[in-house]
Amino acid sequence: MSPVETLTEKIFTAELKAKADACVALYESRRASLLMILRLVQDYHGYVSPEAQKAVAHYLGLPEVDVHEVVSFYTLFHTRPRAKTEFHICRSLSCSLMGSGEMTRCAREKLGLKPGQSASEDGHFSVDEVECLGACELAPMLQVNDGEFYGPLSPESMTQLIDDARQGKLEAYKKTHRMNAESR
Repeated sequence: MSPVETLTEKIFTAELKAKADACVALYESRRASLLMILRLVQDYHGYVSPEAQKAVAHYLGLPEVDVHEVVSFYTLFHTRPRAKTEFHICRSLSCSLMGSGEMTRCAREKLGLKPGQSASEDGHFSVDEVECLGACELAPMLQVNDGEFYGPLSPESMTQLIDDARQGKLEAYKKTHRMNAESR
């Protein structure tokens, strides 16, 4: 068995392979199923590592570069393990003008992140800047994980949000902060 076949067998467990085979059967070509296969791999493993990208390419009979291009293009795919709580800070025009850069600096400082480091040492928190999340009325704002939006933020509310996240109190903050945003 070749190294890539061994890797593919490791990534595509029996359970995942059964789901992937069923998914591929829904499409006219194996290439057409690429997005769904990547989503299955990410849902199963938590992210799409470079090794998983090679395995997907082998499984679908595609060049590795084609798989990597798709993974790197779509922000919904993650190439490293995800933190328990991810802060996705919007950096588009409205949020930038309202101070999203300051929110990013504040969050990184509060979490003790060094330059080039996106996740906390304990793996519980990460901070990244993303393109428009479509909630300009909350600028500057962020999204926690793939769920709720929080904003408008200030350095004080950003610090409080992180403190609340550490204590598992995001729900209480969300309701209060949403009311503040809606009453503007």
